Amino acid sequence: MGYLIKIRNRQMKKHFYLFGIAGLMALASCSSSNNDDPTPTPPAGGNLDVRGTITKDTHWTAENTYRLRGYVYVDNGATLTIDPGTKIVSNKDSAGVLIIYKGAQIKAAGSADKPIVFTSNETEKKPGDFGGLVLVGRAKGNGNHAVIEGGVDVNHQSFGGDNDADNSGILQYVRIEYAGKAVNPGDEVNGLSMYTVGSGTTVDHVQIVRGLDDAFEFFGGSFNAKYLIAYNCADDDFDFDDGYHGKIQFAVSVKDPAFTDNKGTSGDISNNFEFDNTTDAKGYLLTPNTFPLMSNFTAIGPNNAAGTSTDYGNNARFRRGAKFILANSVVMGGQKAGIVIDNDVTASYYISGESGFKNSLLQSYGANYKVDKLTNTALIDAAGLKTLVEGRDGTKSYTDAAAVGLTDPFNNATPNLAPKTGTPALTTAAKFEGSINDAFFTKVTYLGAVDPANDWTKAAWVSWSR
Repeated sequence: MGYLIKIRNRQMKKHFYLFGIAGLMALASCSSSNNDDPTPTPPAGGNLDVRGTITKDTHWTAENTYRLRGYVYVDNGATLTIDPGTKIVSNKDSAGVLIIYKGAQIKAAGSADKPIVFTSNETEKKPGDFGGLVLVGRAKGNGNHAVIEGGVDVNHQSFGGDNDADNSGILQYVRIEYAGKAVNPGDEVNGLSMYTVGSGTTVDHVQIVRGLDDAFEFFGGSFNAKYLIAYNCADDDFDFDDGYHGKIQFAVSVKDPAFTDNKGTSGDISNNFEFDNTTDAKGYLLTPNTFPLMSNFTAIGPNNAAGTSTDYGNNARFRRGAKFILANSVVMGGQKAGIVIDNDVTASYYISGESGFKNSLLQSYGANYKVDKLTNTALIDAAGLKTLVEGRDGTKSYTDAAAVGLTDPFNNATPNLAPKTGTPALTTAAKFEGSINDAFFTKVTYLGAVDPANDWTKAAWVSWSR
């Protein structure tokens, strides 16, 4: 199929004039990109198939729809610019995965009323129709994973570097729907995967909807983010690995009680949060440590609603040598447990105060506190963990979800996560102390992700009821 291509050289224009006319006459509604052509442009309102590798600066506009055919790589220092309101789609026969590789950038700056949407192109949309979005940077990781997950080609499998200020571009007002590509058991593409992405990267206002695997998974890196939503995804919503050491504020995790991915015989479970530093075989101590600093999260588990999947686990599982600070948050509805500290190294970080679940509210259908897989059982037990969390770290726990005081958190179709007047979710003042007394964090007064006076989760770019 032909394209009308802008040719700067006058002599080339003359030779290609008839070709351009013929191309216009032959254009159909669906066109196919040339891997090395920087801006093959269909007519306004057209559809463009994209496949292979993009190696030159490329611009996608809202007048057109871009269908990813399999794995598409942006490489060779190229920048992919995507306009507000642009739609990028995929069909289930060739689940599209867009990979922004080391040295390349994505500039996907949508707006509140014109988000950039990655979604299924099927009439009956299902999780896994779209593959996912992957950013690969040159910041620091700890080498826990040898290669990028999800079946990427051998030329794009490595990740990591030593530049924590690396810049992979911009993700703003972006929604990723029906993602998740399972190549093999334990080898999947998530909604948004960030591999050693640096702090020069701008990430805010991103929602993952109805993904087949994890919503967000961060493998090392130092980027910071605000206003993230994971909604009705099958596995973990926020999964931290390989030494991720950035900051996040204002984030939401909402679970569909009936929806988890196929765990097979793996023994895996689905959580709102999962934290790992390294695998068991590597001894947990690789550096940099997985150590996110987080404030103002609202995490909603299934809370034993009718039809809850047996594969649901905990609100938060901290394990395999990970450190964390989670503050000023509301965490509710964990199925098996609220927070779980898993293994001796992870426990030692909590006992020493390097990790903390601070000034937050916790309610779980299962036990609010649990410890697991300790070889030294004298380190701490569930009662000792409760004492540290509620004493030293100032968190409050509840057995009754209503006592926390969110408006309608378990209404999965249209959750209302705003605190109600006079309840602990509003009357407990946020505190920004220690490592979260940092310029990145907006010093709000309320707990959780939502300001009751200005609920950003009700904005036009956010999609519920899926």
